Amino acid sequence: MIQGMMLIWFILTALSLAFVAIDIPKTPESTVLKWAFVILVIFTGPLGAMFYVLGCREPLKETHELYVSETWRQVLGSTMHCAAGDGLGIIAGAVIGALLSLSPWPDFALEYALGFGFGWAFFQAFAMKDMVGGSYLLSLKETFIPELLSMNLLMTGMLPVMKFLMQRIDGAGDPLLPEFWFTMSMAMIAGFALAYPVNWWLVVNNLKHGMLTVNSLDQEGSGHSTHSKDIGSEDAIGVKGHDGLSGETRPGTGTIILLTIISFLFLIGGLWLAGEFF
Repeated sequence: MIQGMMLIWFILTALSLAFVAIDIPKTPESTVLKWAFVILVIFTGPLGAMFYVLGCREPLKETHELYVSETWRQVLGSTMHCAAGDGLGIIAGAVIGALLSLSPWPDFALEYALGFGFGWAFFQAFAMKDMVGGSYLLSLKETFIPELLSMNLLMTGMLPVMKFLMQRIDGAGDPLLPEFWFTMSMAMIAGFALAYPVNWWLVVNNLKHGMLTVNSLDQEGSGHSTHSKDIGSEDAIGVKGHDGLSGETRPGTGTIILLTIISFLFLIGGLWLAGEFF
């Protein structure tokens, strides 16, 4: 039965990936988020394609900015960005850990380090540095807490599913077999679902960006998108959108510390559910 389910899943994933890869270049979205959608579809198949159509694909020309302004679509973009960057690092760590036959704690440490490191240093700070005036160091500072909270919840959702399926599906622990990649897909979906609520909080509290809109002028320029108030001049970069890197009111330090503690408690809970750590 599992073989039939996997075959259907991989066929649907291939069709979804072909559709998104062909269609997304004409969507007025930032380059990094386009790539994030492609990565997400690789691991979430038809769900990722549905997210793209309902959350980002422009229904009518010149309507993208208005279309993605809904809060749930902004949060979808934020979560998708997190899942693509962090998730790719986590899965890379899982591949390396499996090939090296690492024990649970070193395997977890590797997955967490690669997930957080790649998601924070590249997908967030580097790819979005134009939002804070082009400073990579400032971007690292601004994106650290949002990335940490997102990563903790994504990992909380992924880890128990990975361990549960690897114990029950023959070959799920071998990166050279399709069972492994099916398991990673199911884990990514679970992680995405758990990371969505915290990304909602991050977006509405101006700590993280959501969907973005790149106008036709910018598509020939930087390829990045942001809100005019982030860098002082919308015309300077020719883009519009929503984000959490601006100077708007944000939660106090106490609130952020509390949410950070809660996110780590969730992560500890995920480790406990995985059954190999405590």
